[in-house]
Amino acid sequence: MKPKENTQNQKTVSRCRRYGGIAGVLVLVLAGFLLAGRPRSSHPGGSFVLASAAYPQMAPYPDEAQYVTASGDIKDSYYDAYDAWWAEQRARMELPEGVSPVSRDFYKKSMEELLGDSSGKNQVYSPLNLYFALSMLAEITEGNSRSQILELLGMDHVEELREQNKALFGISYCDDGASACILSNSLWLNPDVDFKKNTLVRLSRDYFASSYQGEMGSAELNQAFQDWINQQTCGLLKEQAANLTLEPETVITLASTIYFRSKWSQEFARGLTEEGTFHTEAGEVPCLFMRQSDNRNYYWGDQFSAVGCSLESGGAMWFLLPDQGVSLDELLTDSQAMDFLLANGQWDNRRSLMIHLSLPKFDVSSDLNLIEALPLLGILDVLDPAVADFTPLCHNPEQLFLSQARHAARVSIDEEGCLAAAYTVLSVCGAGAPPEEIEEMDFVLDRPFLFGVTGTTGELLFVGTVAQPGDGGVE
Repeated sequence: MKPKENTQNQKTVSRCRRYGGIAGVLVLVLAGFLLAGRPRSSHPGGSFVLASAAYPQMAPYPDEAQYVTASGDIKDSYYDAYDAWWAEQRARMELPEGVSPVSRDFYKKSMEELLGDSSGKNQVYSPLNLYFALSMLAEITEGNSRSQILELLGMDHVEELREQNKALFGISYCDDGASACILSNSLWLNPDVDFKKNTLVRLSRDYFASSYQGEMGSAELNQAFQDWINQQTCGLLKEQAANLTLEPETVITLASTIYFRSKWSQEFARGLTEEGTFHTEAGEVPCLFMRQSDNRNYYWGDQFSAVGCSLESGGAMWFLLPDQGVSLDELLTDSQAMDFLLANGQWDNRRSLMIHLSLPKFDVSSDLNLIEALPLLGILDVLDPAVADFTPLCHNPEQLFLSQARHAARVSIDEEGCLAAAYTVLSVCGAGAPPEEIEEMDFVLDRPFLFGVTGTTGELLFVGTVAQPGDGGVE
């Protein structure tokens, strides 16, 4: 058995690897008319930390090289360490009793609205990250403002949502030194606002949110905020984070990040990578294609064919190729495609074949304006200061509203794995079946396609479209 790479701490350096990383951050910034124009209070520089969340400690994946005796034998303690690691992994792979997967309707609606008008451009976002952040937004709202968020998330009550988020956090979070799916949340507080402490405590306890406080609009706090995002996403979104600021009228910012890293279970041989042609809507472009031949499942629906590449983390990356004559936008509204992405490989239309896979190395990104999408998702009241209800947040919540919502993302793959990142900013201010005789086939992704990245339990971490691939592998 080939040993996995082992690092046993949670420092940034332990998880910021070139290969196999995915990250996302959803930031909610709340401000209000009542604070606009007020003199900014002075706040000392240096540390802005009020409280740090305690994240789960995990059994590290044992590095076999560390358990070899002088004679070359493997120590018995290696197997004990491996058994402890594997027992923990098995426990993570099932949802607790009474907890259901994320609502299919949430995935379907968000994917259609955020990716459904590609216009020949690359698009990508993190559904799970969006789910966590909107859940925190539900905690600081009340009345119809909260009800609209709960309806989108498929929940009847906020208490149910809390239990759902804690369960999803538990099964998704992984930092064992070999793979990583690290979720982080934070609160950034205006010192002039009288917050309701029970709400802040709940966000800290149930959402693992660290809290920070400082002078809104100051260069020092803006830098601390950007540094936090860059640390949690390992610098994958540094260019985008440089544009994030906490304006003087900001009341509170909720930031949620996800960082995922995993190698392919079977890496692509670099010597087999060759230049080929990718057919975009605008014409042909050169592209490096990774190649691999292996027995794997071939899947199909009414408008697509698909294959999956398993990841060492226990998840997978799925590639859906629209049938000839079917556009990406049509595929994004195809209920079968959505069902397939959530099926985690359990799909009736499949055959095991020798697949000669040609997969383009790609580095794709997008920057989405969620302010326009949220009303289409049914979230309206938080955008209107006349009706937005932020009663749980502070003792004087009038005239607060969501003024900014952006989601930027990036995904890159190469022979070793995938690397990606995403963030969202929300500001509140005042092919068909193969012939039966075929035992092997070429699966060439040389035209626009859809992809999804799933975790160990099949939750959809990232989903996107590749219309114009670039060279994969983020340096």
